[in-house]
Amino acid sequence: MERRREAALTGGTAGRRLTSIDGGGDDGVGGPAGPPTQGPGTVHRFRTERRPAAEPPAGPEQARLWHVVLSVAGPVTPLSELRAGLERLAHDHSFFLTARYAADHAEIRYWEQARDLHDAAAIALRLWGEHKVTAKLPPWEIVGLEVVDRSTYHKRVAEGFAGPPPQLGGVYPY
Repeated sequence: MERRREAALTGGTAGRRLTSIDGGGDDGVGGPAGPPTQGPGTVHRFRTERRPAAEPPAGPEQARLWHVVLSVAGPVTPLSELRAGLERLAHDHSFFLTARYAADHAEIRYWEQARDLHDAAAIALRLWGEHKVTAKLPPWEIVGLEVVDRSTYHKRVAEGFAGPPPQLGGVYPY
């Protein structure tokens, strides 16, 4: 699959053969055996050549890290069950940073590795639903989502905005 993806991102023209077929009437009569002649229906083969461009073609897009804050809410859930579910989620998700929770809502902060913002947001929006059964999470819905790239996150922290929660790593009540 990676090879197909690289070909799609780079144009995938290396070593391809282009074929052109002249138009023309087909009278249904077979032509003579032997080398093809010039005329309607003749097949011409062209070899594509790669010429050096002003800029070298970019390789496949590298995955980047995105800081995600996912907010969920729903009916009141016993705190011990909620905490245990969030801890299981933290164990299952390798880039998990921290979670804060109350009986009727929670906030999960973690890093996501994705090609672009769209992919990171799509993965984040699936996180709660995909782990609901395995981590025994409550049937809550996603009520908020923030996704920012790594440099924006670090810039915010350096400026004193959107700093990390007081206790990094783990699951804590509000």
